Amino acid sequence: MTTHRHLQLTFGPETVTAPIVYTMGKNYQVIPNIRRANIEQHVGWMVLDLEGEPADLDAATAYLKGLGIEVSSAEGDIVAG
Repeated sequence: MTTHRHLQLTFGPETVTAPIVYTMGKNYQVIPNIRRANIEQHVGWMVLDLEGEPADLDAATAYLKGLGIEVSSAEGDIVAG
């Protein structure tokens, strides 16, 4: 059963320009939906809605954290629509 997970990601200079959302969606069977973002040359943040099976969401989250991206819950911080 698919579910949604709402995450806030904070990127540092090592990851801010990498195609992380694309790679995550391709490799971990999750559907990413960027709800809000502010990406600059050296830092950035993104509010992401991920849809998928719980195990795939866990694997995708572990992938992000393994890259050094700060991952936190974004519950209540999702733009409706």
